Amino acid sequence: MTHLFFDIRKLQKLDEKRSPMFEKNRFAKVMVYIGIAFWAAYLVLFGVLLPSAFSEGFPGMEPYHILNKGLLIVLTLDFLVRFLFPTPIQEVKPFLLLPVPKRKVMAALLLREAINPFNFFWLFFFVPFALLSVTRFYGLAGIVGYALGVWLLTVMNSYWSMLIRVLKRQRFIYICWCLPVYGLLALLEFLPDTHWVSTFTMNWGEGFILWNPFAFLGALTGIGLMGFINYKVQLRLIYNELSRVEDTKIKKISDYAFLDRYGNVGEYMRLELKMLFRNKSPRSQFWSLIVITVLFALALTFGLYEESGMNGFICLYCYCAFGLATLSQIMAIEGNYIDGLMVRRESVYNMLRAKYYVQCGMLAIPFIFCLVPVCNGEITLSMDLAYLFFTAGIIFPGMMQMAVYNDKTAPLNTGLMGKRQNNNVYQTVIVVASLTVPLLVNSGLELLLGTTGSYITMSALGLAGFLTHRLWINNIYTRFMARRYRNMEGFRNTR
Repeated sequence: MTHLFFDIRKLQKLDEKRSPMFEKNRFAKVMVYIGIAFWAAYLVLFGVLLPSAFSEGFPGMEPYHILNKGLLIVLTLDFLVRFLFPTPIQEVKPFLLLPVPKRKVMAALLLREAINPFNFFWLFFFVPFALLSVTRFYGLAGIVGYALGVWLLTVMNSYWSMLIRVLKRQRFIYICWCLPVYGLLALLEFLPDTHWVSTFTMNWGEGFILWNPFAFLGALTGIGLMGFINYKVQLRLIYNELSRVEDTKIKKISDYAFLDRYGNVGEYMRLELKMLFRNKSPRSQFWSLIVITVLFALALTFGLYEESGMNGFICLYCYCAFGLATLSQIMAIEGNYIDGLMVRRESVYNMLRAKYYVQCGMLAIPFIFCLVPVCNGEITLSMDLAYLFFTAGIIFPGMMQMAVYNDKTAPLNTGLMGKRQNNNVYQTVIVVASLTVPLLVNSGLELLLGTTGSYITMSALGLAGFLTHRLWINNIYTRFMARRYRNMEGFRNTR
């Protein structure tokens, strides 16, 4: 089993190096490492600052007791972040062709999940916190026990998140399996005069510090149970993953007849909508981003961020989240059938217009959600409209420039995340600029024109970009056609 584990890891590393995107993904990997270092530093900062804040806010309790009461919040955040990661059921498929029992391969992949480096990431927060709050009572032994216990909880949480991700890949509706679990926990916590969940996690965390064997036994039992459930479920779904049985069922799909009046552009809008709601990868991405948009809109609604700058960032992200995810990969999906697009003159031009119209139409979804915090007075209507128009007229045109430079085909029915992600230098720069430049522009305009004047100016800039969309889309089309042979070669090599 040990040899199989290391052999699988070696083969996966070789697979990554042999990928045609390996060289071009190096810049993206460097940016990812910088981002990881940034968030690790952030966690260390929070771990240093929170003990004193908890001591002042809750003088009758020790800081580690307060943190342990909120362990479920940390585990929930960890659960959501892990939705970006691939699952063993996606990685086991190549090994089914080898004379190795699939049960051993699955067990090895699940074991690798337990020692995933991300399971240690939260220790950047918990270890500095423990050094400042646990050391004076329990010394180094208390810190080691606490860190070990937190790691065991993240391993258990990784298996729980993996189970929901695997089920979600079969049908998106299966993500609702996590709702009764978190709903029951919320009910037990918020029933009047109970707080059972926070009390339990507080005692569990202190059990780790005290090296209580029952605390560690409970965590190990949870890991074993969740690992066994994953093992059984993923073995059962391996061949469903290969054969895509669920995709063979006939489903009623709208013809979007109202788009007939728009000619060729309408046809490409119909194609865009069918691709979005019919193919697994775009559909899963769409619903995931809708959930994220709702969560950020709720954060604005309940006033979780007091600073106007943070409210502006959250409002901006609500509008551009879907566009950043889809337009950064523009033409990557079309790489599956790029040869057909080149048959007719101006097909790509009409397709780019259709994509832009669909993206602008999708902005109605975050606009509806953001009306709730507007009605609550958390943000102003002028801010809401300013970021709406600026996203449609400035951010989207910037993101659509990637149509010229993207030359890697993205799969339609497999995950877009993981080692095959199509990152390049231009994508990283444009995504970062899309999330920072609007806030810098708003800050500069506020200094010159005031708050109301800045929002009016941003709205005017966005409307100008929308009204001139045919001009800049034609510019994108011209530049794309100038390097079409180079892009087509890249699309063919990465199908």
